[in-house]
Amino acid sequence: MQIGICGSHRTGKTTLAEAISKKTGIPFLKTSTSAVFQQHGLDPAQPLDFKTRLWIQQRVIEAAVEVWKQGAFVTDRTPLDFMAYTLAECQGDTVVDFLALEAYLNQCFAVTHKFFTSLVLVQPAIPLVSEPGKAALNRAYIEHLNIIIQGLCHDERLSCPSIIIERDIIQLEARVQRVLGV
Repeated sequence: MQIGICGSHRTGKTTLAEAISKKTGIPFLKTSTSAVFQQHGLDPAQPLDFKTRLWIQQRVIEAAVEVWKQGAFVTDRTPLDFMAYTLAECQGDTVVDFLALEAYLNQCFAVTHKFFTSLVLVQPAIPLVSEPGKAALNRAYIEHLNIIIQGLCHDERLSCPSIIIERDIIQLEARVQRVLGV
């Protein structure tokens, strides 16, 4: 079983993934998007031009694939997250290389199908807490990402089953039960 917890930053993905791992004995595999950004001299809290965003997201998925090759797992990031952050950069006058974007999206869907048996979307609900090196605490941006990921969960190109944790499910044990009860 390969469970991917997806959603915007600061929604409790890592905490939920760790709790599921502890309850089921399925290994928790942490993906560190922030570490990939830092390794390449970028700050995940700062806006990026589209070319840079696509480049760093490619590094992020490459690093994640190395982690996900380990068999059964529960993890705190998925290719849907990576796609959402990339798509969120496409606004107004953003100059987008659509062929490169489409290739990246197709790669993300292919990686999802290869490595995941189920996806769980954690929506914004818990109180926001700022941490150094983490993405910005902009509620509108977090909601924007949430809506993009919801759309990706329903995209016809996604064949991996997904569930959405309702916003009123805030307690950790209730979230774990929601995931394991499906």
